[in-house]
Amino acid sequence: MKRSTFVTYDQLKVGAVILAALAILTVAVYKLGQAADLFSERYSLVTFLPNANGLRVGGTVSIAGQLAGSINSIEFLPPDGDTTRNLRIVVEVDRHLREQVRADSRVRLRALGLLGDKYLDISPGTPRYQVLEEGDTLTVGQSVDYDAVIQQASGAVGDMVQLTSDLKAITGGIVRGEGALGQLVTDRRLYDELTQTLSRTNALMARLQNPNGTVGRMLEDPQLYYNLTGMIASVDSLVVQLSSNRGTAGKLLRDTTLYAQLVGVAGGADSLVKALNSGRGTAGKLLTDQALYDQLNKAITDLNAVLADVRRDPRKYTKGLIKVF
Repeated sequence: MKRSTFVTYDQLKVGAVILAALAILTVAVYKLGQAADLFSERYSLVTFLPNANGLRVGGTVSIAGQLAGSINSIEFLPPDGDTTRNLRIVVEVDRHLREQVRADSRVRLRALGLLGDKYLDISPGTPRYQVLEEGDTLTVGQSVDYDAVIQQASGAVGDMVQLTSDLKAITGGIVRGEGALGQLVTDRRLYDELTQTLSRTNALMARLQNPNGTVGRMLEDPQLYYNLTGMIASVDSLVVQLSSNRGTAGKLLRDTTLYAQLVGVAGGADSLVKALNSGRGTAGKLLTDQALYDQLNKAITDLNAVLADVRRDPRKYTKGLIKVF
């Protein structure tokens, strides 16, 4: 049987739908490629990291925070003493941005938010450094250790939980009337005593403000101020007089003659004391010679005995002294 060569209306509708779907798919792929930057020409750069926690092949590479490429490969290097180069990362960067990537550019591991996906961000270079070419190495800059940040954040959360628990215990004790603060909050008697204390304080303040009392006069009467001002003026005048060279007090403060004389007197007294202590001379011997002291003591004793005998019988000593012619 010969097959019909005519296209029916239903077949045209199916073909139109298929063509529309292909057109939509083509546009979607094109827009997706533009959004993901899949159709731009790229070149490869290399960097070395100690770890690639959170990175994956196909992950984002940005320049100054803007999408600029993707991660092509992540390879382990043979173990050696340099632990900062454990992984070799190959990135692909859009060629039209190559002027931004220079020898002073730095690549850093960053995160989309605190807990988001990790990506590599390249800082723009400066014109005085050369542009990096295909296969050149990107220098790694200082990156934030997100694990340490999360650990610190978890510690802070623990501290907040502990603080909340402590505050809950404190407020519970206050509500139960425990401690001085709890008594202040719950004890009616303490409130009444505080009220009475405030009343007495107000009465005391009223008495202090009484203009007829001592404190009231100190607060209200300017005479005390005038007396204090006069006293301060007198003290100032006295200080001025003492600071001058006139008068005894001023000369005692400023004239060095008296000081020199006192130094001389002190020196002479020191010499006299040394001479007395040395035992030379009459005075020195009186101080240090025990035999001389004993003789003087005996002579004074004998003299006292003679004087006592004279008082008892003076004619004994005056006999023959008086003659009559």
